Formats: sequence, C-alpha cells, structure tokens
Amino acid sequence: MSQADSKTVVEAVGLEKIFYDFWHRPKAAAVNGISFTVRQGEVMGLLGPNGSGKTTTVKLILGLLRATSGSLKVFGQPPAHVQTKLRIGYLPEETYLYKYLTGAETLDFFGALFRLTKEQRTHRTRELLKMVGMELAANRPVGEFSKGMARRIGLAQALINDPDLVILDEPTTGLDPIGCREIKDVIKTLARRGKTVILCSHLLADVQDVCDNVLITYGGKVRAQGRLDELLNVEDKTRITTPKLDAKLLQKIMDLLLKAMPEEEMAVDNPTMTLEDFFMQVVHQARAESVETAGVAYGGEIASFLSGEEAKQKAAEEVLQALAAKQEPEPEPEPEPEPQPDVEKLEDLAKEEKPAEEETPAEKAEPTPRERAAKSKAINDILKNK
Repeated sequence: MSQADSKTVVEAVGLEKIFYDFWHRPKAAAVNGISFTVRQGEVMGLLGPNGSGKTTTVKLILGLLRATSGSLKVFGQPPAHVQTKLRIGYLPEETYLYKYLTGAETLDFFGALFRLTKEQRTHRTRELLKMVGMELAANRPVGEFSKGMARRIGLAQALINDPDLVILDEPTTGLDPIGCREIKDVIKTLARRGKTVILCSHLLADVQDVCDNVLITYGGKVRAQGRLDELLNVEDKTRITTPKLDAKLLQKIMDLLLKAMPEEEMAVDNPTMTLEDFFMQVVHQARAESVETAGVAYGGEIASFLSGEEAKQKAAEEVLQALAAKQEPEPEPEPEPEPQPDVEKLEDLAKEEKPAEEETPAEKAEPTPRERAAKSKAINDILKNK
C-alpha cells in the first residue's frame, strides 16, 4: 500500500444502490454510480436535497446496507469488516436512545460496546457530559429529555470511543445556536488531530464554516465535488479588505477606480459579522455578567481525550519519569551472603561414616553363695573318690 493509499479513509468507485419491490423489480436508484474519496484529516460535506441519496450513502459506508454494485472501502476494508467499526463514530439523523437509561448510563453502555475499561468509561463520560452541557442532567432518564438535549447525548455517544472517522447526519437538528457552534468547534478540533469527519446537513452556512471538501448529489448522482474554497471562488471579481479609511483617502481611491471602470460595477461598504457571531457575542456577554438561566448549561470545553491533551499529558509524564530514572543513582548491589553449612546434615553424615565400636566382653559376674557351696561339694566328692 502506497503512502497516499494509507491516508485514504473512504474510497467509493461506481457505487450503486437500487431498491427493489416485492417482485424484485427496480423501484428506486437511491445511489447511482457515485465515486469519491475522503482522506485522513478532511472534513467532507455530503450535500443534496431530500431523497438525493445522502443517508443511503452513509448507511453503505457503515455497512448497514449492501451495495448493489461498485466498490467501497473504509480504512482499506469492506464496510462489513467488524474491527473497522471500532474506529467509527456515528450520529444518525434521528436520535435513538434507551429512554429508561440516564445520560451517564447511556454513555457507559456505548463505551462498553467499544470494549473500554470501566476507568475509561467513567472518565470519558464525565468529560463528554461537561462538553455537551449535560452535567446537571446526567442522572435524568433520557426519556425525559427534549429533542435538543437528546441530540447532545447522541453527539457524546458518537465520540465516546475517540473515533478516527466521525459521521454526523444532521447533527444540529433541534439545537440552539450555541449548541450548533459547539458542534462546529468539536469538528474543527477533531480535524486538527487528523480525524476524518463526514457531515450531512441542510444548513449550508454550517457546512461552509467547517468543511474542506463537499460532495453535492442530485437524483443519486454526483453533480459537483471538490475543495470548498475553489468551488466558491468568484474569479471575475476582486475584493480588497483594509482597516477603516478616512473620507479623504477613500475618495482618492474611488476617483482612481472610477477612471478604470463604470461606477455601477463597483461597490464600497463595511464588512458585517454573521448573525451567529452576533448571537454568540450577546450570550457570552450575558454569561460574563453571571445572568441566571434555567436552560442548558453550556460548557463549550472540548473533552481532553478528543483534543489530544490527555495523550500529550501522558507522554509528558512518561518523559519526566524516564528522566527521573536516569538521574537517580543506581543502588550498589548488596554482597551475596556467604553460604552457611548445614549443621544437621553434617552431623548425620559423620554418624554414617564413624565405624561401629567393638563390643567388649561382659565381665563375669561373681558366683553366688549357693554356687560356691555347690562347687565346693563337687570338689570334695572328687577327692573322696580318689
């Protein structure tokens, strides 16, 4: 595999998905021969009107549907490859959650599906709930959540495994402007870490804010694709942005331009901020003034394991530990104790080798008076016979 191929996350060639009716007659070609490539670190916007094949394409990438024809690879593997799914996070268009589980239990459940340890699940659940502003509702059943609150938990579950490929289908549905901004901040953070994001959305302003490339489909076919800055570039016009000019200098510039072009082809105005930027400015000012609210508490702080800070901190700790280990003098080895003889064993060996002592004959016992009398009588009888 070449270096270019190793950075390809999703590759589709001539992808086609046809739905059939009961009699196996072609009913609809939801995806009709599309080809595209998504590389590592890119944020791709998958755009198109309703029924143009966006959700079908996403389900093909996830392996939830099987392509009728064409080729599709995800991380170099077929979409049905089980181990590949451990590297994918998915937020569907509709948030399907178990309504009797709490927000914290929901994230713990999805973390267990990805084989995370109990410690990892607890740590990531806490950080993700804070990031999506759901800390205060962590122990409430999901069935009590509004659509926007459920959407926030859905986003958190899509990120619980720190995925390499994140697929977000209409992620800002039901969210307020602050929630939309927070999701865009998360997408930008993931892209900076080299993660790949596929974003399906009808809010084109959001797509323009975060996407590098776009793929526009219509009728199941690709109508336009490429880098967003190249597609949106208007080549026959020029825009110059400067600090605020005083009236005299501005008039000199206008007079110079009027000599080169008609006045109706020229426009001079002041740049404006987007409505979203203005809205965020008002909210931030209210928060700075500690204005109380019964709404969602906005954290806006990206989870450390998503931003890469956790990995950096762990690497720094390992380096410090290695340096500390080098600076500490190695302890001198203690002298080995001299072997001590086994006294009991030596005594046993000495007993085995020592020759047995010769038994001395027992001393004759002195005769009793009766024996002496019997002996004297025997001597006398012998003398008489003689």
